Amino acid sequence: MNNVEDRLPKHVAIIMDGNGRWAQKRGYQRSMGHLEGSKTLEKLGIYILKKGIDVLSVFAFSTENFKRSKEEVDYLMNLFIEMFTKKFKKLQKEGIKVVFSGRRKPLRDDVLKAMDEMEEKTKNNTKGILNICLNYGGQEELIDASCKIAEDYKNGKLDLVSLNKESFSKYLYRDLPPIDLLIRTSGELRISNFMLYQMAYSEMVFTDVYFPDFKEKEFDAALEEYYKRNRRFGGN
Repeated sequence: MNNVEDRLPKHVAIIMDGNGRWAQKRGYQRSMGHLEGSKTLEKLGIYILKKGIDVLSVFAFSTENFKRSKEEVDYLMNLFIEMFTKKFKKLQKEGIKVVFSGRRKPLRDDVLKAMDEMEEKTKNNTKGILNICLNYGGQEELIDASCKIAEDYKNGKLDLVSLNKESFSKYLYRDLPPIDLLIRTSGELRISNFMLYQMAYSEMVFTDVYFPDFKEKEFDAALEEYYKRNRRFGGN
């Protein structure tokens, strides 16, 4: 049997669900759940990438989340700025590279500035990649990729005969390896328009635990479940 290092997933993705419900269950405002979720992400991200996993992608804010109340959206945007400018300094010290996936519009200029500065500060780090999906939608990513392909074809930069799965992925927001393990917290059993192209053959683990309570022990349990899976990629 292969050792654990051989079976370690290269790319793990987490749909960080249940922050608001975590807070409401305790009689707090939903914002408290988002704050606790940000603390969990910082610690968990370091823990996961220090295991030797190459990429961790997290669903921080979807394109559809703008439908929430202005109060909650504004709180989240301010929290993102706080996270990227102050709280995530530990990620920099650990040598983790931070990148973002998603559409820039209609994000606020101060949010974009914090994102750009975080990417710039960590661009040369080599101890794993934290891909933060913010204002992200999987269908939107495929539409945007298709528009880039059409533009390159129109300008003579692309021969459609040469287009394949590998070259298509370069038109996505980030050219990352396929997702091996997808985890969704909070008990919801759906993928909610998250990284549709990248998770074609990913193993999925769903847990009832709300994200603020999804700590190292819970991740290790999901990893053990992943190790039990027989990944055939369409074969026998």
